Amino acid sequence: MVIKSVYFVLGWIFFALGVIGIFLPVVPTTPFMILALWGFSRSSDRFHNWLYNHRLFGPPLQMWNKHRVIPKIAKIMSLSFMAISFIYMVFFVPLTIAVQVLIAVIMLYGAWFILSKPSTPPKSESITET
Repeated sequence: MVIKSVYFVLGWIFFALGVIGIFLPVVPTTPFMILALWGFSRSSDRFHNWLYNHRLFGPPLQMWNKHRVIPKIAKIMSLSFMAISFIYMVFFVPLTIAVQVLIAVIMLYGAWFILSKPSTPPKSESITET
């Protein structure tokens, strides 16, 4: 019972961060909604179904769940903000070269992951199918 409560609270925390991401372009919305869906899937069928079928958040979650799709605009935003963050870090944050290289490697892995996913679902299926 305690574990379900932890997942439930995590679901709402991730959901709140995702909503913040709508208004702050630095915070990604969809990854936090995916995490919220994960938390709700382990704690509440009601909230899992609500989020999965939500008018605004549901379609990207369904595309991810069915096809591991990351929309093109999300890819552009993610990669742009990673690049801006890295440039800012290099020029304005006093870090050792080793730490900068470590961060660069992590960001490159993130970029590879994002770019390795399709931008649209397969032509044979529409995103509104459930």
